[in-house]
Amino acid sequence: MSSSANLTTEQATLGGGCFWCLEAVFEQLRGVQKVESGYSGGSLADPNYERVCSGRTGHAEVVQVTFDPQQITYSEILDIFFATHDPTTLNRQGADVGTQYRSVIFYHTPAQKEAAEKKIAELNAAKIWDAAIVTELAPLKAFYQAENYHQKYFQDNPGQPYCQVVISPKVVKFRKQFAARLKE
Repeated sequence: MSSSANLTTEQATLGGGCFWCLEAVFEQLRGVQKVESGYSGGSLADPNYERVCSGRTGHAEVVQVTFDPQQITYSEILDIFFATHDPTTLNRQGADVGTQYRSVIFYHTPAQKEAAEKKIAELNAAKIWDAAIVTELAPLKAFYQAENYHQKYFQDNPGQPYCQVVISPKVVKFRKQFAARLKE
């Protein structure tokens, strides 16, 4: 039996543009047990990538991060989330434009909502960005796992142009900034 079988885990559901970018970052963190790409925040049950990309379902591309709070806290998850995307642009990240690419935190508990509100207030007060944070906060109602080919996309497709031009530089920056948090 693995030692992780008895752990109490928590989940965080976050959208910060393309889910491939967030997955590539969060899967490298010590204390993170699983990262799934998916969709949340829309009105359509069981959405697929094509429909979400239309921008008409209301869903955001998200990752659902399962983590051990004894190894990495929700607050630390939020620090990494805010450091690895631009939370000041409404419905876009770089060239990815549309509500499906919005910055959003789908909280699982009132404590997560409170922690996210506190983190946003702290970051806005620190004036890290030239504009205020526009990250949406909403309760998690449903999470729909994305199609299999979206899971571990960066890991499985490192030569793909989007991975080389967009994801790889983010991962390099993340690895430098959070080197102490990386898995062995």
